[in-house]
Amino acid sequence: MTTTPGTEVLRIANCSGFFGDRISAARELVEGGPIDVLTGDYLAELTMLILYKSRLRDPAKGYASTFERQMEEVLGTCLERGIKVVANAGGLNPAGLAARLRELAATLGIPARVAHVEGDDILGTLGTLQAGGNPLAHLDTARALSSAGSEPVSAHAYLGGFGIAEALAGGADVVVTGRVTDAALVVGPAAWRFGWARDDWDRLAGAVAVGHVIECGAQVTGGNYAFFTEVPGLDHPGFPVAELAEDGSAVITKHPGTGGLVSLGTVTAQLLYEIGDHRYPNPDVVADFSTVELTQEGPDRVRLSGVRGYPAPEELKVSINLIGGFRNQVSFMLTGLDIEAKAALVERGLLDALGDPAQFAAYDSRLIRTDRSDAGANELATAQLRITVKDPDPEKVGRRFSNAATELALASYPGFYLTAPPSAGTAYGVFWPTLVPRSAVEEVVVHPDGRRVTVPAPPTGDPDPADPGPVRAPGGGPLPIGPTQRVPLGTVIGARSGDKGGNANLGLWARSDAGFAWLEGELTVTRLRELLPEAADLEVDRFVFANLRALNFVVRGLLGEGVASSTRPDPQAKSLGEFVRSRIVDLPVALLGDAPVPPT
Repeated sequence: MTTTPGTEVLRIANCSGFFGDRISAARELVEGGPIDVLTGDYLAELTMLILYKSRLRDPAKGYASTFERQMEEVLGTCLERGIKVVANAGGLNPAGLAARLRELAATLGIPARVAHVEGDDILGTLGTLQAGGNPLAHLDTARALSSAGSEPVSAHAYLGGFGIAEALAGGADVVVTGRVTDAALVVGPAAWRFGWARDDWDRLAGAVAVGHVIECGAQVTGGNYAFFTEVPGLDHPGFPVAELAEDGSAVITKHPGTGGLVSLGTVTAQLLYEIGDHRYPNPDVVADFSTVELTQEGPDRVRLSGVRGYPAPEELKVSINLIGGFRNQVSFMLTGLDIEAKAALVERGLLDALGDPAQFAAYDSRLIRTDRSDAGANELATAQLRITVKDPDPEKVGRRFSNAATELALASYPGFYLTAPPSAGTAYGVFWPTLVPRSAVEEVVVHPDGRRVTVPAPPTGDPDPADPGPVRAPGGGPLPIGPTQRVPLGTVIGARSGDKGGNANLGLWARSDAGFAWLEGELTVTRLRELLPEAADLEVDRFVFANLRALNFVVRGLLGEGVASSTRPDPQAKSLGEFVRSRIVDLPVALLGDAPVPPT
């Protein structure tokens, strides 16, 4: 459904993209210009495991403690200016964080009304679901949870935005949640302010796209941007502000005078971040990212509009964390000549002390060649042999392993040294994504006065039957003609990469129509595997986003069982896009005009 846009806008500013983001961002957004809602996203799959360990140490914890520090700085100003605060900083303990914020408000003499949303924690119902015939199958491998070999330590369903809307309608000044989708932090305030119905699919889909764009904070204002030399003031970029309209469209911007850049490129990069095909499911709606329209309206102002929405999915995604076992790692530094021979020698010595590597559940050996011939400095002549072991038995991977490495110090290759002293093994987590019926989850809003209100589920259904579904194009399309030049792919192609469980996401986009025609025809799955040898034996999905002049690849299993268990040097695949951009390709000379021009 569509409506005529009104003149009212809801200014939503996001001050956090992860647990550990810039503490001062909340104050900078509140003091830097007019906003109506301050949001903060603190939760990732790995964060839930970190918060689980925090709560083990102190049952009163389990939430993002940095949010409390931010509120101490801005809560009074927010109340004075009527700024609502919405954050998923509650983590595993939203009730605990809400109670702590009430204590903080009382100490500061501020009459803040704090509500929280709960019901996402379904750890206690997993057994009932399994007994009822739900195998809680892994979304990527289809394995039943019972085959995982260890007990879950956390299980959280991704909730939507209407619990937040209910809390705001009940008069809350601050709403803290547990596991909601990142986009729900925008959907909730928008649905509350504009009075959207549960089946306002297009409006809701627009808010989901906006929420996805601003969820990672400065990533949409120039942070981590492929063409970073174009970004002014990147040493301290501002955080994003979305001017959301009643029809679900929005202008993405930032406060005047702050560093960074909001452009078609920075917004495109964030739209491609950690997605799959063009359907982006959220608990409230399925947003069709192939319908997103971007328009540069002025400096640091990009309009996002045209998003189509489909009925909400019938099941909810659940993030389960299990303790996969214990791991340890040692890095041998190898300098100068005969690097490969030195690596082979030290590994033989290590295994002579430890025995067959098959004794470990996982044994990973990587020779990382960062050394140069005839280097001008010691560190430039050094490579690294990184050996990682994992096992359910902490004794196998503990001091026995690291001591065996240390004992080689005077009896192995010349120039021997390690990056760290011997250590005990540490527990690592395994991420297990699955689906549950909505009936397994009861979303509850606890209002400032203690009232508990259950949030009803939205209408659900299949996507529009006229929609063809995900496009997994094999490649093709017209190619720019003329001479070519061997240059890095990233000369004209941007990228952003990240993780979703054990899968890596790689989005690439062109800066012109001709560039996209070349990219779409050139970068098939086969060609990507040539540029990314790690993916040679992995399943790779390719999706075309012509509206964004972009391709999105999902490399399945590149990160093993998820970030916490991955043995890659870059376990979250954050640098994957930059690696692919560095590969040399035959680029049409006609496209070189798309290359960025650094500011003078």
